[in-house]
This record gives sequence, C-alpha cells and structure tokens, in this order.
Amino acid sequence: MNPKLEHILANGPILTDGAWGTQLQARGLAFGACPDAWNLTNPESVCEVASGYVNAGSQVILSNTFGASRITLERHGLSGQAYEINREGAAISRKATGSIAAVFASMGPTGKMLAMGEITTDQAREAFTEQAAALAEGGADAIVIETMSDLDEACIALSSAKTTGLPVIVCMTYDAGRNLDRTMMGTTPEQAAERLVGEGADGIGSNCGQGAEQMLPICIRLKAAAPGTPIWVKPNAGLPILQDGKAIYNTSPTEFAENAYRLVEAGASFIGGCCGTSPAYLHALKVKISAV
Repeated sequence: MNPKLEHILANGPILTDGAWGTQLQARGLAFGACPDAWNLTNPESVCEVASGYVNAGSQVILSNTFGASRITLERHGLSGQAYEINREGAAISRKATGSIAAVFASMGPTGKMLAMGEITTDQAREAFTEQAAALAEGGADAIVIETMSDLDEACIALSSAKTTGLPVIVCMTYDAGRNLDRTMMGTTPEQAAERLVGEGADGIGSNCGQGAEQMLPICIRLKAAAPGTPIWVKPNAGLPILQDGKAIYNTSPTEFAENAYRLVEAGASFIGGCCGTSPAYLHALKVKISAV
C-alpha cells in the first residue's frame, strides 16, 4: 500500500465528503454554469462548501475541479485557464481543511469519447497531465479520478496523475448492464480492478450511479478482486425520482448512513457520498461509524 494512504488509513475507515454541485447551486451557481470557474470568481463560496464538510466530520475533502481539464472547460470557453482553475481549486480545499483533513483533488472524465475519435490519446494525456500538475501545485495530498466509464480513459488519467508523485485513486461508475454491474462501456469491477491495479493505482473504487444498497455487491467484488488495495466508495443518496425535471433524492441522512455503513463492513476503506448528499448526510455517517 502507498505509505501516504497507509498513514491516513491507520485509524480507518476514513470519511470523505459529499456532493459539491448542489452545494454550489445552493449558493447561487446557475444551472448549466461552470462550477469549476467559481474557484476564480467565487472562491469564498467554494471554501464554504469544503468547510461545511470538514465541520460535518469529513476526514478527506475533494476539490472543486471535477470538470476542470482543458478539454472539459472548452465548452465554457475556459480551456486557457485550466491550470489556474485547478491550482486554485486544490488551494481552496487546502485552506478549508488546514491540518484537520486531507485534500484528495478531483479529476473527472473529459466528456469526449476516445473510441469515437472525438479526442486522441495524446490530447487526453496532455490535458490530464496539466490538470494533475496544477492540483499538486495547489497543495493536494492525493488525486482521485472519479466517475469514469471508459477504462482506457481512466488509465490515461491514472498514468498522467502518477507523474506528480502523489497517491492516485481511480473510481469507475457501475450503473449499466442487466445487473447494473458494468460501466457504460461494459467494464466489470473485476476487469477494472485487474487493469487499474496493474497500471499502478494506489486505490480503486466506485462512485455515483447508484445508492449504497445497490453499490454493496460492487464493493464486495472490488475488494475480492484487489484484496490488498484500498477501496473508495461514494454512493448516491439512494435512487432519485424525477420531479419537475429535477432529480429528487428522498433517502434521509439516517437511512443513507445505515446503508453506507454496510459498505464499510464490506471492505470500503474510504466512504462518502455523491449525488444527493450534503454535510448532514456525512455527519449522520460519522455518527454511525463512531457508534459502532
């Protein structure tokens, strides 16, 4: 195990944070606007989100950089500011956490299909390498590559992030196939585990796509496929319902905590929340972990 992760996990399991987008929207981010740009234009609000999770008990805080590769930022006309947006995103989370929590900076998919030739491998690698370098400069303790569906893209991001010398965790989203146990591109947990660990991932996991109950078998399979590797899991707040065109999550913080703790029992080293969660959900999970 990576020494940094081993030190962090010495008193595990480790509580991570929850959703960022909805927290920024609650502070005025317009629907469809670029959340990552707020690292430059509204850093106080971004810091509030990170601080909210620290106050809730999160021991690992991500950064507001999920969609901040230069390729993803192109849709907002901000590709030229990619380095600055990522550096400041990590720095904001570093400021909010101080020495209380670790900063695991976020890198998401490009939104382009490698298999369809929408971008080349070299373009993806250059974008991820730039992003990772900026996150490291901003003070990240580790990098989390998350919500990946294309294993090839995930591996490109992994090799790019590894150039920083920081620990790198890679998470896929499993919500496709008859049993909802494959990524959109058809990758199983076992296939992802074998390749990601083989290519140097310091941790692997699953985030988004499903609630904690549905993610439990995924967690079990990842742990079985890579028994010596830390497992990172961030489920949604249950399954949403559509109401007036919006996804509404009716799972309560207490219900979420009960279901999410089962993931810890199944072997998750890092546990947090994704879509639909907030500091209240993470606090409830902290209480549950502390009570056991």
